[in-house]
Amino acid sequence: MKSLIKSVIFLTLATFIATSVLAADGGNPRKGKHLFKKTCKTCHSSGGDGGEVTPMTKTQSQWDRLFDKKKHDEESWKNLSEQDLKDIQQFLFDHAADSPQPQTCG
Repeated sequence: MKSLIKSVIFLTLATFIATSVLAADGGNPRKGKHLFKKTCKTCHSSGGDGGEVTPMTKTQSQWDRLFDKKKHDEESWKNLSEQDLKDIQQFLFDHAADSPQPQTCG
């Protein structure tokens, strides 16, 4: 029984560490939430031109892929610094559909 508990704890920690590595290094999710609401929700709200987007719209790996490959209209991101993008990415990653704390941006 103790062996099973240790295995479960080990797997939980390993999963947490593995997913933490994928997130944006140095991103601040609190700033990211503010920036997302301020700059992204203009187009990505219900009825917006970009369609409704919340952190739960994608999984953690999908968010990382979007930012890593810069699969977004560059014009929309031109006024955001690299740090701003890291902050937004961290917020979206931390609250993605498959994260421990999925949420909308409300």
